[in-house]
Amino acid sequence: MLHVLEHPLIQSKLALMRDVNTGNETFRRLLEELTAFMVYEITRDYPLRDRAITTPLETMTGRVLDANVVLVPILRAGTGMLGGVLNLIPMAKVGHIGLFRDPTTLEPVEYYCKLPPQLSDAHIILVDPMLATGGSAIAATDVIKREGGKDIQFLCLVAAPEGVAAYSAAHPNIPIYAAALDRQLNKKGYILPGLGDAGDRIFGT
Repeated sequence: MLHVLEHPLIQSKLALMRDVNTGNETFRRLLEELTAFMVYEITRDYPLRDRAITTPLETMTGRVLDANVVLVPILRAGTGMLGGVLNLIPMAKVGHIGLFRDPTTLEPVEYYCKLPPQLSDAHIILVDPMLATGGSAIAATDVIKREGGKDIQFLCLVAAPEGVAAYSAAHPNIPIYAAALDRQLNKKGYILPGLGDAGDRIFGT
């Protein structure tokens, strides 16, 4: 269920984000722009409804988005992707799931969860810049399903084969959208070649 989005603008912005010389301000801007391009690609099949529109010249029937969209970033790095989605879908609701990776076990630890109601009929976009071991994405998806979410898409920038395999095994029916499938994880669970710690690069920590 992995889909690598190879649009030239997506690939170009990702390359700039990988560069160690790209500063925090530029990194944040590129992340927002790249996320917007990716969301444009993954929402192609969202439903539309007819709506009467009055133009300056006459009345017509237009088509507008007919979807209850819920955006769920995994804290903290996922919040850097919020703007890119909300610029395109400003009516989207936003939930938050807080997870951190235990540095010893590499297992996710949940510390915060606040989700909108009525997830059962929502189009849910779960976002996190990196899919490394897959632990955080799996745990966040477990939480969303526990709260009634069914229609879920997972959106990340860079994925490792190990994370894709783990996530697909845990949630085989949920599509993964990434800008790149990288080579592997290192011993500390970081993606190679990757782009470093996304949270640190977003927030300058």
